[in-house]
Amino acid sequence: MAINYQERIPNNVNLSTDRALQRALEHWQPHFLDWWKSLGPEGFQASDVYLRTATSVDAKGWATFGHVKMPDYRWGIFLADQEKDRTIGFGDEYGKPVWQEVPGEHRAALRNLIVTQGDTEPASVEQQRLLGQTCPSLYDLRNLFQVNVEEGRHLWAMVYLLHAYFGRQGREEAEELLHRHSGDPDNPRILGTFNEPIDDWLSFFMFTYFTDRDGKYQLKSLAESSFDPLARTCQFMLTEEAHHMFVGETGIGRIIKRALEVMKELNTDDPQAIRKAGAIDLPLLQRYVNFWFSSCMDLFGSEKSSNAATYFAAGLKGRPDEATFEDHILKDASYDLTVPANEVGVTIESVPARNAMNEMVRQAYIKDCMIGVTRWNRLIKKAGVDFEITLPSSRFRRAVGPWAGHHTDPQGNPISAEAFEAHKAEWLPTEADRIYVKSLMKQVIEPGKMAAWIAPPDRGIDSKPVDYEYVKLH
Repeated sequence: MAINYQERIPNNVNLSTDRALQRALEHWQPHFLDWWKSLGPEGFQASDVYLRTATSVDAKGWATFGHVKMPDYRWGIFLADQEKDRTIGFGDEYGKPVWQEVPGEHRAALRNLIVTQGDTEPASVEQQRLLGQTCPSLYDLRNLFQVNVEEGRHLWAMVYLLHAYFGRQGREEAEELLHRHSGDPDNPRILGTFNEPIDDWLSFFMFTYFTDRDGKYQLKSLAESSFDPLARTCQFMLTEEAHHMFVGETGIGRIIKRALEVMKELNTDDPQAIRKAGAIDLPLLQRYVNFWFSSCMDLFGSEKSSNAATYFAAGLKGRPDEATFEDHILKDASYDLTVPANEVGVTIESVPARNAMNEMVRQAYIKDCMIGVTRWNRLIKKAGVDFEITLPSSRFRRAVGPWAGHHTDPQGNPISAEAFEAHKAEWLPTEADRIYVKSLMKQVIEPGKMAAWIAPPDRGIDSKPVDYEYVKLH
């Protein structure tokens, strides 16, 4: 079947004139659609969803709204506009022209970076596939599907790079991206967090706030790459990633707002009373923050990493916003890390700055996470409630890096395994917490109606009212 490429796959990579790439994508596209229909959002493939579609990279075309059935969504391939005479911004090749083709010596490393990034995109769609059946409103259902189709487009973005620049190996890797499945015991997704089921909306909002923000920082690091097509692909992906974090931040904010309303109505902050009224109490919310934030810490990798140093030296993956730093080469620079000294002590270890790249990116991420936390705390303070949501230490609950296997409290103080076990139920979601949250998850699909555990949003999407029919169910 001949495809009108500009129509079917909106793109700015001259797809209509590249026969080899067309053939590769013609072969891949039906497999992608089969995957979407079997492992994408369950029960809503025939629904008309009010979605944003990118049709070009300019301000006018990158957000075109309209009702569309998800299998008919136009997943496009877009790179940010090429910067004339762009030069390498960091590492040993600093100042030389960027690469338009893949250098032979970096082929394996670049392919690995692209595959790892690409693997997270369909993974999150698989993790979230059943959420529609317990949506708190049509507004939230539409936001879930917007996140899902954009993760699908981000998969297309990485598959384009594999097909266009990595030959037969790239085509094989693109197929593999559809063969690994989240949580599959035999063929799981590459990164651990992406094999965790996301089967309630509190977890979904935490995931889009914390885990998609990790994605933002990985994309920002790759957007600095000397391999120009990868850098430009990631720059455009970042414009869409912002919406995912907006869904997370406002979702958690609305849960807090509803809890505060219930506390005011009942004149109590007793968690049991708040649960009886069908809302989510703040201490429970804090435990979910502790769980999801700490699980994201490992996604950045170890505090000391020779791989990260190699990627930086070679110009493959930089620091987010590299242009804002003074030293782009970091030949003789060092970085101080706090590491465990013994069972319950800490010490400072100075390491070459290039080896601490993961930690630098993690610290930038933590600072960014604080922005939403500050907004949530402002809501709580304004309501006159004495409670503050905090982010746990980056040492808490680690399975990667020097803190792996060491127990700390949420403030990062080293403690014994016994002390950790004794306090675990205060710090992390318990089985009872999860059962309670699940008990709230009842589908609400009448336009304008909201589940009782979440407040309505301040405004609708694309200037539409909150009670607009964002998803037409068939």
